[in-house]
Amino acid sequence: MSPTPGRLTATLYVYAFLDEFVLLYPVYALLFADTGLSVWQMSSLFVLWSATGVLLEVPSGAWADAVSRRTLLWLGPLLGGAGFALWVLFPSYWAFALGFVLWGARGALGSGALEALVYEELERLGTADTYARVMGRAHAAGQAAAMTAMAAAGPVFAAHGYPAVGAASVLACLLCAATATRFPEHRHPAAGPASGADEGAAAGWAAALRSGLGEVRRDRSVRGALLLVPAVGAVWGALDEYTPLLARETGVADATVPYLLVVIWAGVTAGSLLAGPAERLGSAPKGLAALLVVSALALAVGAAAGTPAGIALVAAAFGGFQLATVLADARLQQRIEGTGRATVTSLAGLATELTTIAVYAAYATALASTGAHTTTFALFAAPYLLVAAVLAARAVRPARARCR
Repeated sequence: MSPTPGRLTATLYVYAFLDEFVLLYPVYALLFADTGLSVWQMSSLFVLWSATGVLLEVPSGAWADAVSRRTLLWLGPLLGGAGFALWVLFPSYWAFALGFVLWGARGALGSGALEALVYEELERLGTADTYARVMGRAHAAGQAAAMTAMAAAGPVFAAHGYPAVGAASVLACLLCAATATRFPEHRHPAAGPASGADEGAAAGWAAALRSGLGEVRRDRSVRGALLLVPAVGAVWGALDEYTPLLARETGVADATVPYLLVVIWAGVTAGSLLAGPAERLGSAPKGLAALLVVSALALAVGAAAGTPAGIALVAAAFGGFQLATVLADARLQQRIEGTGRATVTSLAGLATELTTIAVYAAYATALASTGAHTTTFALFAAPYLLVAAVLAARAVRPARARCR
């Protein structure tokens, strides 16, 4: 009997669910505000979060290529759980800052390692062509968890406050780490030429880093696919951190905010589930450009409405952006051929983090000028129109070349 991806996908879906089943997600911005933080202070925390990812993203990707991707996948949630515990036990700017450092490390350890492990295990089984579908479903599982957590956060928060949602979040992180130990991993990391174990690991890390960087430098198609990842994923990923404040600005009570976030994440989940059927869009610049234009318009109109009903359009926009993000990741994985897969994927993560930092700073600046989250959200539809224009232009050039 030929091997099947059953254990891999089952573990992946449970891992993705637990990774996002964090009751703090829909209310932590409110926790910051209730502790007395300004929007600038909150933005500085988001920048610190991303900066941690910037520093650790590529080194952790090379570590995953050199040692074990599974190890990084169980270590990360433990760090995240420690950060969440700090937030609710010692609510203050510096506790929030340390928590974001731990959360940033958690994200860096998983970024690149997860995608590389899944793609290569599917490739080993001869089913690499299902990567977009599998990862889309994994994202959907995570988003279903986020929606469940948002729905649960309301009554739990109303009954027991921040300590209860914090305790539930830490428990989810512990279960996520335990699940990660069940991932299959059949690759054999290359040992370095040095004789000592530590020296061999260091040599293996350096070799993995060189391999990944070299492939990006040599292969233009890999480089283009890498840059597309932050182009479609960074802006809406940054805006997501401000969605509780956008929802609050529609005039609803704080206890209703998590339910509006459920609507947004329902749209994101739909986008993930469409990744399989819509996989061809990833290799069709015109189709991807059209998707981004429609999503950008939905974001602008929905956010500017400033009403609970407008949140539905924001949800549709986020769904389109999520679909584009999954397709961009699949496009990148298909183009990587060397041994530094996690390193190359982490480079895409690094580019995303750098872009995200710029968005956080730009958001705070724009908010200071507009005075409203609704208007600021609408303004951030513009970058997607620019990306769509670039993709459309790239689609036109080959067509003209064929006509000559």
